[in-house]
Amino acid sequence: MTASWPDFDPGELLSALTGRGVDFVVVGGIGAVLLGSPRLTRDLDITFAPDPLNLESLGEALVELGAQLKGVEDDVPFVADAATLRRVQVLTLTTRAGEIDLLAEPEGGPGYQKLRKRAERINVGDVTVLVASIEDLISMKQAAGRPKDLADLEELETIRRLRRRPGPC
Repeated sequence: MTASWPDFDPGELLSALTGRGVDFVVVGGIGAVLLGSPRLTRDLDITFAPDPLNLESLGEALVELGAQLKGVEDDVPFVADAATLRRVQVLTLTTRAGEIDLLAEPEGGPGYQKLRKRAERINVGDVTVLVASIEDLISMKQAAGRPKDLADLEELETIRRLRRRPGPC
């Protein structure tokens, strides 16, 4: 029996979000990867600005991606609009480009505006995205405390130490 991975194209997810002008910061496993972690991950975690115009743009991007509630077999109506997005703290979705988790206020994070201000700008293919700072990712991983987050902590601490070393890396 061969296990198969669901399709995952983080470039397409990020392009859809940036193409709609969504104000967001990448967190989670992809955030760690973009900062230098060798971690394997199969979903994109983001946090987003909570203002109504941004929620509308986020909803449009999700509709464009064909977003559906993850793990829900029944035909449950789901509308990715500003009203729905305003009411959720965590939303896990599947799209044609893979899974995306929306985190209104990531545990251990400093709040969206501070998180955004401290984020790094990183080019990913044809788009530039904001990625949570290594310090903020470490805080969020500590707060989550799951085994995979604790493993990520070791890698992130190593990356932080390497970044602090003088001279070429």
